[in-house]
Amino acid sequence: MAEIKQITFSFDPADAAAPAAAKTEGLAQAKKRGRKPKPAPLVPRQPAKRGRMSLKESDAGTELIEIPDNEILYQKQYYSIGQVAEMFHVNHSLIRMWSNEFEAFIQTRKNKKGDRYFRPDDIKTLQLIHHLLRHRKFTMEGARDYLKKHKNADERFAMIESLQKIKSFLLEIKASL
Repeated sequence: MAEIKQITFSFDPADAAAPAAAKTEGLAQAKKRGRKPKPAPLVPRQPAKRGRMSLKESDAGTELIEIPDNEILYQKQYYSIGQVAEMFHVNHSLIRMWSNEFEAFIQTRKNKKGDRYFRPDDIKTLQLIHHLLRHRKFTMEGARDYLKKHKNADERFAMIESLQKIKSFLLEIKASL
């Protein structure tokens, strides 16, 4: 019978020798230390880009939410889901899910085509829901229970928000002195 031999090809001998030499050095050092050598990663690991941003990435504040002041917000009667998603810097699907999960608190209007439209009061409620879910780390069920138990939660949240604006304004004045 014919004997089968393995044939290897090397196109650039200098490139092939360098990694092999580095690998043998690493194996030798690991053996000296009495440890098992770690396999070298084939591809450097990149952080995942999917999913929700962490609070550190999102600056852990409400600065990312760009809801206009009440005078400007109440000039329009309805906002499309795309406009609301841009205000909160989230996907359309997240706003759609929130409107489904919290439909007792958010009354969206739908046209014949099925597009959702939000009133300014609904946007204020979405802002509270965003705060509860993202910053206070409530679950969906916990946020729903909180809204049921605290009927004046919108007013309390608006008061806290205005106090935070006053605080940041005073801190800016203090820094400029």
